[in-house]
Amino acid sequence: MLTPTPLEELLDLAADVIGRDRRTLPAGAAGSPFITLGGGLAQAVRLQARAGRQLGLAVDLAQLLGPAPLADVLARAVPVPATVPVPAAGAVRALLPGQRAALAAERAAGAGAVCRVLSAELAGPLDAGALRRVLAALGARHEGLRTVFADAPHGPVRRVLAACAPPLVTLAGAGGGGDPVAAVHGYLAARARQLVGRPGRPPLVFALSRLAGGAHLLSFVYHDAVADSWSAALLWQELLADYDRAVHRRPLVRAVRPGPDTAGRAAVAARPGGLRAAAERAERLRGFPAAVDLAEGAPRPAVFDVRGERLQVGLDVRLRDAADATARRAGVPHGTVLLAAWALAVGRRAGLERLLVGCEVPRRATAALLGTLAPCSATVPVGCELEGGVDYFLRGVACAFSEALGCADLDTAELARELGVRPDRSRPVLTPVTFAARDELLPARAWAGALSARFHHGHAGAVTADAALTVLRWREDPLLRLEFAPAVLSRTRAVRLARELRATLAALTAAPPHTPVDDLLPAPAGARGLALPLP
Repeated sequence: MLTPTPLEELLDLAADVIGRDRRTLPAGAAGSPFITLGGGLAQAVRLQARAGRQLGLAVDLAQLLGPAPLADVLARAVPVPATVPVPAAGAVRALLPGQRAALAAERAAGAGAVCRVLSAELAGPLDAGALRRVLAALGARHEGLRTVFADAPHGPVRRVLAACAPPLVTLAGAGGGGDPVAAVHGYLAARARQLVGRPGRPPLVFALSRLAGGAHLLSFVYHDAVADSWSAALLWQELLADYDRAVHRRPLVRAVRPGPDTAGRAAVAARPGGLRAAAERAERLRGFPAAVDLAEGAPRPAVFDVRGERLQVGLDVRLRDAADATARRAGVPHGTVLLAAWALAVGRRAGLERLLVGCEVPRRATAALLGTLAPCSATVPVGCELEGGVDYFLRGVACAFSEALGCADLDTAELARELGVRPDRSRPVLTPVTFAARDELLPARAWAGALSARFHHGHAGAVTADAALTVLRWREDPLLRLEFAPAVLSRTRAVRLARELRATLAALTAAPPHTPVDDLLPAPAGARGLALPLP
């Protein structure tokens, strides 16, 4: 029997990940990109992880989601970079990318600006002892749960404690009112500083609340400097899997996982220089508006006000199915259809034909980093051209996202300097409007032992953009969340924008593939050009 080549092994993994026949995928992969074969961001990340773990090969995530045929992308896989020695526990370490900004945001606007909450509503008998054993094992495995921050003469630094189990606090009487989950989240948001601001301790906590009918709400409250949305989802996946082992008296893994220093430094060092890459990226984005002002001519605060509000935007399952069908027809992930509809709704509101939408992407270039709890995500500007027929438009957005993903390691401030955009404390640089697809990070429901878990995303009352759309659920009970800065976008205008988003998505998914996007909907009343052009 012939030994399979690395390309053949990678194609077998790809077939498993996207649910295709191993015998027929190679023919399709020779001429079709990953996204037209059924792959999306979540599938690309899983393929990247399995390639690194099982074959020792590194597959480029941005190329996977780009226009090149899948076989060509997989043929470019290279050996996984070697890790570097683990720094000693307690040693002073430099901050990771993003941590400095998170700590600065806390100093400027308070802990609420950088506090996140991801909760699981647990139905069934809860074994508190098993839960505490699980948290201790998670703390032993992940450096991120043992990381503390301190000031130093040259600026903030971090240290990793040798041992520190994540704290578990019990909340009494926090879940009252008509919506007990919202009541708990409000209670946690009001106490963000006490929960994540304890000197000398990691800025995170688990909070357990009792709900009606014997249910519980377990909330992971964490600082942006500790984790990102990917990390929070990873933590919940491991917590539930470990809880199932613990209640069945099976041993828990406590071996230390590679931290961000060991898992990522070699990969980062091997990448091209930042200045040249920033200059090249700037050339691609030149001509796009530097900012989109949704204030509709009203004066902005001199300093961006992080206080925010949110709207839950539910979608009918028929609209979800129509979006899925449109994605299949155009050969793009369903997240691209939602991103395109959001860009089109915002662009019409602002009277623009092109705009930048900041998209959340994972900066996890190796399989080891995929299993690391650390703030590795970035919000990168994606250039959306609102032109052409529906399918052409969707594929253009997909390609723009792939291109931005390949530049995820670039510093946004450096990119702004390359574009000649002057610092402006009144608005987020380059990304006043953002999009994040988190529906595939966690299922709507999960099970562990006799427990069922339903996830709820909290809101600590702060925003990082004028308007931010997040996909929370898609397959089951589709739900989007629109967060907005009321100092810029009033609640009335935010409700109107949410309605325009739904109308745009409906029009986009009902139109034939060659229908010009300009013909889908009339421009909203009051829409006007409010863009600041790039030099």
